[in-house]
Amino acid sequence: MPAPLDDHLLENAVEQTLPMLTQLLNTPSPTGYTREAIAFCREAFTSLNLPLSIYETRKGALMMPLKGDGSQVRRAITAHVDTLGAMVKDVKPSGRLKFTMLGGSPWTAVEYEGVTARTADDTRIRGTIVPVNGSTHVNKDVATMPRGENTLEVRLDARTRNGTETVALGIAPGDFIFFDPRVELGEAGFIRSRHLDDKLCVAAIYAALIALKNGGLIGNIPYDTLLNISNYEEVGHGGRADWPDELDELLVVDMAAIGDGQWSDEFSVTLCIKDSGGPYSFEMNEKIRRLAADAGISLKTDVYPFYSSDGTAYWGAGGAAQVALIGMGVDSSHGYERSHRDGLKHTAHLIAQYLLGE
Repeated sequence: MPAPLDDHLLENAVEQTLPMLTQLLNTPSPTGYTREAIAFCREAFTSLNLPLSIYETRKGALMMPLKGDGSQVRRAITAHVDTLGAMVKDVKPSGRLKFTMLGGSPWTAVEYEGVTARTADDTRIRGTIVPVNGSTHVNKDVATMPRGENTLEVRLDARTRNGTETVALGIAPGDFIFFDPRVELGEAGFIRSRHLDDKLCVAAIYAALIALKNGGLIGNIPYDTLLNISNYEEVGHGGRADWPDELDELLVVDMAAIGDGQWSDEFSVTLCIKDSGGPYSFEMNEKIRRLAADAGISLKTDVYPFYSSDGTAYWGAGGAAQVALIGMGVDSSHGYERSHRDGLKHTAHLIAQYLLGE
């Protein structure tokens, strides 16, 4: 088993990663529109000056083969950069927008959120998601009415009094709507933002590589490893394509679900044993447990009741490799999320140990 990484080395790697994470969180990437975030990731990982051969797939995901001592790609690690968001469904006679969700965000989680609508010619128009007839001084039922596609709308910050004027701005059905991430890095180590699922895990891969580079350990990686930044996980097919046939193991890095009855927390890394797609690979799970125990990594195990991953998609497409799922705990998933830099550190450490492991 590889020796554990020095804690000071890991802390420095996390510190070097936080600016990258902040910029990534502030780069819009709702599922279906990820080219800005993929381009950012390509630049960020290229800047590490590692033996990575970086390219994009026809589907728009980022592939980064990392050279090891082995002659074939035997392992892969993936995290996804696509997030929740919305899309214009219709322009109302009032000039406001009816919208449809991208991914599984609760309607209540986006009420009063600031947004940006992107037109086909890349004009960006600010706005807010508000209840229809939302003034409490006018509508006595606003507090109790159901939230959904017919009761929430986008109020644009533009002088439009009707649908014709809104359409004249270039707005049309199919235009993407970006939710404000509202990134905050607190003094107590907490990280608050929308879209920590799963940009925080992309950052964990980045931090693991920094730690290995700064520790002079990149040359100790025993196998060629394919690093993947997926771009369609939130709609269930991000992990279905472009994997090599000879793949033996796939390590999925995605957020751990926190809530009543869950063991996951914001300060550890979690190994998911089973989610709604069924159990992950027993043999690979045992390997992850051993790596964490030998390195003194704070590891939880958990079962997620309403969850699937790119590993589920990979298996559903006929993938034959063993699959394991790890990630740091994220509170209030698919809402205004929160985690902690300790969870980022432990997840990065486990990824690094996996890369170094036999």
